Order: sequence, then C-alpha cells, then structure tokens
Amino acid sequence: MTRLVVLPRYGRLGASSRTRLWQYVPALQEAGFEVAIAPFFDDGYVRDLQSGRRRYGRIVRAYGTRLAALRRARSADLLWIEKEAFPWLPEWLERLLLPRNVPIALDYDDAVFELYAGHRARLVRRLLGEKHRRAMRRSALVTAGNRLLADYALEAGAPNVVQVPTVVDLERYPPPNPAAPDSAGVRVCWIGQQSTAAFLAPLAPMFRELAADQRMRFTAIGIDTAAANLPMDSLAWSEASEAADIAACDIGIMPLPDTPFERGKCGYKLIQYMACGLPVVASPVGANRDIVQHGVDGFLADSEAEWRVALTRLAANSELRRRMGAAGRAKVESQYSLQVTAPRLVGSLGAVAAGPR
Repeated sequence: MTRLVVLPRYGRLGASSRTRLWQYVPALQEAGFEVAIAPFFDDGYVRDLQSGRRRYGRIVRAYGTRLAALRRARSADLLWIEKEAFPWLPEWLERLLLPRNVPIALDYDDAVFELYAGHRARLVRRLLGEKHRRAMRRSALVTAGNRLLADYALEAGAPNVVQVPTVVDLERYPPPNPAAPDSAGVRVCWIGQQSTAAFLAPLAPMFRELAADQRMRFTAIGIDTAAANLPMDSLAWSEASEAADIAACDIGIMPLPDTPFERGKCGYKLIQYMACGLPVVASPVGANRDIVQHGVDGFLADSEAEWRVALTRLAANSELRRRMGAAGRAKVESQYSLQVTAPRLVGSLGAVAAGPR
C-alpha cells in the first residue's frame, strides 16, 4: 500500500484546501493509498480570518503542528503539499525540515509566488522571492490549477507538471432543475470570502441601479455585505448548502482585477455556477478566459458598461439564461468535475510514489 501524507494549508473550511486536496482523499483511498492528512492551519484559524481576527497563538501552534506532521512522514512514500510546507520560511530552511528521500508533490491554485516576489519589503523579496521556483525545481511533481501556474512551474524547471483544474464533485451538484420565475426579480449571486469581497466594490453602484431599475436581486454567499457596504443580500456559507443556494439563483458573477496575483486564480466560482446551470458573467482575467466561452455559456465583461450590458441582457431573456446554463453544465461534466480529474490526479501521484528515489 502506498503511504501518502497530504499537507493542506487549511482544514476543510479553507476553500482552496477543500477543493484541491481534501476532496481527492476518498478517490486516493479507493485506489489503494494509505492517506494521512494534516493541515497547517485548523478551522479555527479560518474562522478568525473570516471575522477579521488574528490570533498569533494559533499561528505559532501551526508551525509546531506541521513540524510534528513531518516527523511522522519520514516513512511515507510521497508528500503532497499545498503550495509550501512552511509559509514565510526560506526554501533552504524548509528543505532542511522536510524528510529526506521522500518525493514531494506540490499543489498550486494561486500565484502565491507573487506574494513574495512582489512584496514591498526588499528583505522579503531577497529571502523568499525565489522560494517557489526553487521548490518546484526540486519537486517530483507539480499539480497546477490552470495554464498560467503550469507554465510558471515549467519555466521554473519543475521536472513533472500536471494541470488539474479546481473542480466540483457532481454527486454534490446534481443536474439542475430550472427555477420557477421569481416575481421579485432575477437573482444574481456571488460566492466567496471576505478576502475577495473587495472585488465587488467597483461594481456596487451599478448593482444598486440595476436592482432599482431592472428588478434584479444581488446576493453574496459567504460574506457580511453590510460590513462590506455592498448593496447585496447576505447568505451564510456552509459546505452542505452552497450548491442549493447557488442553484436558487439565476446568474453567477466573478469580477476580478487584472493583477499578477489574481491572474493565477482558478475560477472555481465559475465552475460552481455552471455546475448549477447558471449563465455567468466574469472579468476576462487569467483562467476565466479559459473557462468562459463568450456568448456560449456566459459573457466576459471588462468595463462597467460591458458588465451592465451582459447582466441586463441575461436578466431580460430567460431562454438565453437557460441555453447558456445548459452549455455551462455540459462543460463542467466533461472538463471540470471530480469524476473527470480524479483518475488523472490519482495516476500522477501513484506514478511519482512508485518511481525511483
């Protein structure tokens, strides 16, 4: 049996860890892996982030917990690490702390290398700017969530790169049933965390106008919209209810600034909307360009004027929403589902674990 130690950054409450690593554990176990999973930060830390708190005791304990997990991993056949073993430690020190003679697989769903390389502090850039490039070069495998991240890993010298998009489990996203018309207006939804709520702010005045003039309703799942000063209803997020909450809406949106870090995002919101049969409107940034086929399963909107036209057009045409939503669902089933990506990922990890040391 192959002994795999999985080291996510977060517990299941962390969206990146849940979708990139945790959700593959059942498939790995079914394939014969003996899986041990040990997150760096626990769910309490994620709750603190969402509420704007920072408890340094939790952070210190996280480093100790990760050290203990690495000691237990010395007999593993493979380590699968989300991004890095220790945030803010230089690569040479991290390498000393990792077990020897155990191959490393690294997973990336964000351009986290930009946080170090583009940091405003010169010392951070000097100590950590090349950390991820060096880690990728010494890895046995890099699993990358989109084309930009895969290209970065290849250019850094990673010997083995597999592109694995961030996907949904179709068992949690059954085929959608068309929602009955809502007399209160077409429902436009966004799902996310406090850290990305700022992306909605530039469009807030337009949302307010459309809600008044076009009878649209705007809903944000996962954030406190009153605290963020957004003209949107708030829905609390839970893993159990997110699919149903999205499916109760009519249009899904993903505004995104065109910055180096945001270009590395994997467009998971769009995959969730499409899985629920919703047409989408998204900024033409990074992976959004690959996910959305403009005019087929949604619209790419760059300016406020383009956002207004796309939302107004979809709100006014239920048949267009139905047709685009069906096209999006078909795309998810063929390209962006766990059922499609799990065999490829399991095979890649298995091949690395069985390879020469």
